[in-house]
Amino acid sequence: MDVKQKGKRLKALKAAFPHTIPILAGFGFLGIAYGILMNVSGFSFWYPLLISIIVFGGSLQFVMVTMLLSAFAPVQTLIMALLVQVRHLFYGIAMLDKYKGLGWKRFYLILGLCDETFSINCSIEPPEDVDKGWFMLFVTMLNRLYWITGSLLGGLLGSLIEFNTEGLDFAMSAMFVVILLEQLIKEKSHISSIIGLAASIICLIIFGADSFMIPTMITILCLLTFLRKPIEKAGDPI
Repeated sequence: MDVKQKGKRLKALKAAFPHTIPILAGFGFLGIAYGILMNVSGFSFWYPLLISIIVFGGSLQFVMVTMLLSAFAPVQTLIMALLVQVRHLFYGIAMLDKYKGLGWKRFYLILGLCDETFSINCSIEPPEDVDKGWFMLFVTMLNRLYWITGSLLGGLLGSLIEFNTEGLDFAMSAMFVVILLEQLIKEKSHISSIIGLAASIICLIIFGADSFMIPTMITILCLLTFLRKPIEKAGDPI
């Protein structure tokens, strides 16, 4: 029986791994960039490693670099974390049926859920002879391992190699630009993108560069919620 279970797990791992290769490339680079950024910001290599294990939120972790270097503001930090990661609430709701009946596996699947893992587990059906629960578990586990390993390597490289890291913190901005471009390609009416751009500019003018982020996120969330039906009717993703 044990041999049979090992064979089932190995088959699921072999089926899951090819789907995670693009994530390996992306998470490898971004994880290393995050680890180096943490190191040059004054943190030892184990900080990005520990945060990647506990938090595991790519965009939030980049934002946390500034938070950790700023004055202690727990309420503002909590609000920012919730707003940055609020999309995971909708991911979780969408995966309720997928995770049903998976026993203990669902706890790790919930813990390791991220944008890329959601995309794979939500859209790809494993082969008929592959256990669905183990397939999704290995997709989640591999993607999380890629990010954690990249963060560790970045933290170690940052402490061992001396090089010019100016502009490294732009990696997060570059990633969001790519996400925006992908959104523009998928959209038909561009309502969501216009809301994001307009809200950012208006809040920047009103609140200034140091305080516009939270009002912007709240404004975008409220507008997207209020205009959800017209946006979906236009055929745009939210």
